[in-house]
Amino acid sequence: MRSLTTAVLVAAFVLVAVSAQAQQKPDPNGTWKWSMTYNNQTREVTLKLKLDGDKLTGTISGRSGDTAISDASYKDGEVSFKVVRERDGRKMTTKYTGKVTDDTIKGKAEYERDGKPQSRDWEAKRAKS
Repeated sequence: MRSLTTAVLVAAFVLVAVSAQAQQKPDPNGTWKWSMTYNNQTREVTLKLKLDGDKLTGTISGRSGDTAISDASYKDGEVSFKVVRERDGRKMTTKYTGKVTDDTIKGKAEYERDGKPQSRDWEAKRAKS
């Protein structure tokens, strides 16, 4: 009888732990910040994301102000979007991908420079309200 009670208690504990973990899905909503160094200059980047149903939208800061993200998606904790900027008559596209974990997004930014594919890691932290 004692082993049956122990087994029931263990099963109940596991069920509660799994249920609590399932309810804590990664959330991309909010303001995310990180620093980026390019040509010996460090810039602060701010990304604002909003997930409405299965539609992800947002903006990212830059030297010329805020730019809307495009081709954005979010599924199973993975975020993906593009940023298209124009400078000196040329369009430049950067594709961001990353995994949301708690208050961090870690991923890669891919772009082309002088006709060659480039990439860099990025890690953003959720800004506290």
